[in-house]
Amino acid sequence: KMALALERSVAFSAVRLACRIAERVRETEVTALAKTDASPVTAADFAVQAIVNNVLRKSFPHDAMVSEESSDQLRGNTPESASMRSKILGFLQQVDPAATDSDIDAALDFGKFPEGTVPSRFWTLDPIDGTKGFLRNDQYAIALALVQDGKVVLGLLGCPCLSQKLGTDSPRGSIFIAQHGAGCAMVGVDGSLDTAAPVRVSPGADPTQAVVLESVEAGHTAHDVSSVVLKTLGVAVPSVRMDSQAKYAALARGDGSMYLRLPRPGKRYEENIWDHAAGLLAVEEAGGKVTDVYGKPLDFSLGPKLTANTGVVATNGLVHDAAVAAVQAALQAATSH
Repeated sequence: KMALALERSVAFSAVRLACRIAERVRETEVTALAKTDASPVTAADFAVQAIVNNVLRKSFPHDAMVSEESSDQLRGNTPESASMRSKILGFLQQVDPAATDSDIDAALDFGKFPEGTVPSRFWTLDPIDGTKGFLRNDQYAIALALVQDGKVVLGLLGCPCLSQKLGTDSPRGSIFIAQHGAGCAMVGVDGSLDTAAPVRVSPGADPTQAVVLESVEAGHTAHDVSSVVLKTLGVAVPSVRMDSQAKYAALARGDGSMYLRLPRPGKRYEENIWDHAAGLLAVEEAGGKVTDVYGKPLDFSLGPKLTANTGVVATNGLVHDAAVAAVQAALQAATSH
């Protein structure tokens, strides 16, 4: 019997349900609550987190969870918060007809643990990774991962808008399931776990031919530094721009061979674990490599942030050393100006 078999199947059904509801939210209404860090948060963020956590807490009531949203944002007797709660409940009831208003808080706050402590086993979720992509009917991801003893052991990426083969009109919607030591597989959003097919990173070892996956949003990576990196490597093919951890998914199945998330020179930015945990495992289990800009493995044992790491370099493995060297040179040049 496979290790984590229950976790794998429960997580898969949670992500598959969430993909369906996220698309439904997007079709019916896209309203953004102003969030403190100015990223648009939609009813979808809350609905997806409520749905995923609601599924997880039934099978794993004692597990810990690190997720992006909290029910604090829905407290207070404002008309906005009341209307948002009733929307969330409506979506939750589409998958769990018996759900009540109090289930919203229980689900959103599932697995909360005291700040400053790190459980040896916890889930981490980004309900809608790439909110701006979601808002403009483009790429976004539902990213769920399980971390044990500081290592990501299970990672799922639900990508409702990622066609099953890039650049074709094949059906939209793919779910990636990666498990430590067991590979990475992909299945359509309507598929089942046992029909998922293994994916592998691209076989290209020549950095000049590397298809680079980049963020659409300028705020997410230092584009000027990354253009220096691509020049240094002599990359001669156009980049592919897409939002969210869909980039990790695309890398895992060979649509590109490099994804850089670089710090802005002179700025300290710590990555959130939920932005990388599932994507990292998908790429590693598909045969690729993920490190920070210094070539160090990402350390998930420190809490909600990757405090021991700077930036992220993800590749098909074959161009990794060249990419890390070029990134370091470009960052040094940028900080010495």
